[in-house]
Amino acid sequence: MNIQRTGIVLKPDPSRVLFRPLQFLDDQRCLRVLARVLALSEEEVGGTLTQVLAEFHTRHQRLRDYFLARFQAVQHLLPTNQPLSEQRQLLIASYFTQEYSLEAAALFNPSIIPHPDQTRLPHGVLRFILSLRATGEGHLSSITFRTGTVSDTGHITVDTPTRFVTTPEHIPHASYDKTLFWRKLQELGVADSVSEIILNNMSPSFTVDELTQEITFLRRHARHRNTEFDRSASRLLNLALSNYEVVYTPDQPITERIIFPHSPNESNGIEDARFVRFMEEDGSITYLATYTAYDGRVTIPQLLETRDFSHFRISTLNGPEVQNKGMALFPRKINGRYVTLSRQDGENLYIMFSEELHFWHTKIPLLKPTYSWEFLQLGNCGSPIETDTGWLVLTHGVGPMRKYCIGAILLDRENPERVIGRLKQPLLTPNETEREGYVPNVVYSCGALVHNDILILPYAMSDTASSFMTVPLPELLAEMIPA
Repeated sequence: MNIQRTGIVLKPDPSRVLFRPLQFLDDQRCLRVLARVLALSEEEVGGTLTQVLAEFHTRHQRLRDYFLARFQAVQHLLPTNQPLSEQRQLLIASYFTQEYSLEAAALFNPSIIPHPDQTRLPHGVLRFILSLRATGEGHLSSITFRTGTVSDTGHITVDTPTRFVTTPEHIPHASYDKTLFWRKLQELGVADSVSEIILNNMSPSFTVDELTQEITFLRRHARHRNTEFDRSASRLLNLALSNYEVVYTPDQPITERIIFPHSPNESNGIEDARFVRFMEEDGSITYLATYTAYDGRVTIPQLLETRDFSHFRISTLNGPEVQNKGMALFPRKINGRYVTLSRQDGENLYIMFSEELHFWHTKIPLLKPTYSWEFLQLGNCGSPIETDTGWLVLTHGVGPMRKYCIGAILLDRENPERVIGRLKQPLLTPNETEREGYVPNVVYSCGALVHNDILILPYAMSDTASSFMTVPLPELLAEMIPA
């Protein structure tokens, strides 16, 4: 096969920083910091604030706005209601703010889809959006974006991202269905008598604020002041907070937009988003991504939905088969049902069908490790790609010395639980320039696309940086052996 590595390398850029709250473990330390700032004269406040703004304003957009909002978050700790000057408010906020280098450690596990905007392009050129897993301090991962174009001959150009990164406005889901909420608690194995008491007092449809108010009310009663109540209440709130929306303003370029961990389920990171351009039955387009939420102990697949990459809806996935990593949705329904690939046991590849996008109840074994380069583990490298011959699925296989390679299989178009072809040898293995990194000997992808009969495959190199390769689709399909 005529496999071409492009030589493009997307490296982590530590200069892309965002502001985050600086949290302290106890209020006493906060009070001591506030006391020190309150003791300054107005002249000292002005001089220190001028120095802070001079040093940091060119690294961020709307820094003053963030400082004012951050002051509101800590204002309740002030020992007095005496009005403070705006410059003192800004200075106080600066002591409770820190910079975070979004991609200081790694920029990897890319997924590529056609851009919603294909206007003003030369004939034969496709504009794309590339999502990447960005990892910074504390190995905390988030989703970042790049844009670029692919020519009709497969030449790839990646646009230079803007200097800035921006966190969005977060909006909790408007309401929750009580029956579905209870069902999810049962599936997570955390439904108990305390949860039932709390939910029994809720309306059939309720908001996060209403749930919080009910928990606060019940906690005030002595009979509910115990560890069991607090544990159950925390589980309910964590589930509710795991469903939310993020919104960007139209003036923010897509390369500035960051999906940063927000809910308790994501407290240790958002990992490996697999984006797919999903065509609804009425012909409309929604961009979906399954990703792994990690709280430091448990990994849970979740769903991201958007139509414009400005307004994102994040929600939990439900059902007994929502587990482990690597869910990858097909780009359309098949025979009236949603379809996804998955890897529940961490070793084999499965396929699942569902009438509802957010609920998955049964799995069907699809493929087991067969060749030596995949004996340890077999999974997908993103959503299947529809071709005239069948569904092309890029796979990852793990072999000796935990070496990751990328392979491919072919599924029947109308009956995708039937494997009709697969590569005997890997499509891509890490070469000498790709095998060194945070996790050595790994090539990995979360999604490819086909343009003008050319497979465009972005891939990560040893969990550190990312690149692209291309291969003519007919040549790849011709290498498939019957399964």
